[in-house]
Amino acid sequence: MKQPAQEFQVLETVTDYTRFYELPAPAHPLLTLIDLQPSGGAGPAASRPEVLGPVVPGLYTVFLKRNLNGPLYYGHHTYDFREGVMGFSAPGQVFRVARELDTSRLSGWMLVFHPDLLRHHPLARKIASYGFFAYDVHEALHLSASEEALLDTLLLGLRQEYERPIDAFSQDVLVAQLEVLLHYANRFYHRQFLTRRTAGHDLLQRFEALLAAYFTPGAARPLPTVRYFADELHVSVAYLSDLLRTLTHQNAQQHIHHALIERAKHLLLSTNLTISETAFQLGFEYPQYFSRLFKRKTGRSPAAFRTEGWFQ
Repeated sequence: MKQPAQEFQVLETVTDYTRFYELPAPAHPLLTLIDLQPSGGAGPAASRPEVLGPVVPGLYTVFLKRNLNGPLYYGHHTYDFREGVMGFSAPGQVFRVARELDTSRLSGWMLVFHPDLLRHHPLARKIASYGFFAYDVHEALHLSASEEALLDTLLLGLRQEYERPIDAFSQDVLVAQLEVLLHYANRFYHRQFLTRRTAGHDLLQRFEALLAAYFTPGAARPLPTVRYFADELHVSVAYLSDLLRTLTHQNAQQHIHHALIERAKHLLLSTNLTISETAFQLGFEYPQYFSRLFKRKTGRSPAAFRTEGWFQ
């Protein structure tokens, strides 16, 4: 086993990644598919994560891990992979493995690809819209048996393509297959938000309570951010917005703006605060930003609203 790294190890290429983890050299310079198997399994034993890290890959990873007993540190959070879960990471995420991690029964797979694979393809821009690449590990995707089987079929086609000799069509075919896989992941996450409604609605209720408490009368506070509420709820910004959008058809920022405007309406009609004082009370540093947002959301300026009242 390698000695624990004392500093961040940056892995810029797919080859860097396979060398660092003592894996077979990739068949394609921009993509590799790793079989995660226990010792004695069909896949390479070296595919077990044996480096304690911390490691910062400059790569995208998509993985399905089963029976990985023990904590894995991802960013600032810890997750226990006793269940089979699918996860995603974008370049720049920090990984660290705990010493007590048991990989003796590990199975699954890991797809690793370089951002350059997507160059000159629409997916290079679209991939930023897949929020799950910014989810924390404890927000991983739990798959049904049929969903796992479907992904295994997609991965077989991907493997067959990247193991072929590279030609003028290789990159286009690989990117097309990768995009199909991400489309399915997006569908499965949407399904998970809906099928786990109890957990989702509990998070929604806690978010709404935090939002209401933030705007209760009292000392002026800075404008709230999505990051503030995500941190309070111990979820990632992307996960919070995607879950709220699925359950309420509005993202976290829209919820914050709605609460902000409702509080502004109350202040305008029930206090003698000037427009500027109202803006400062709500956390705006510059009153003109408040006036601009209020008019965009209500169709009237704060002054006009105060004059005309709620029902005009």
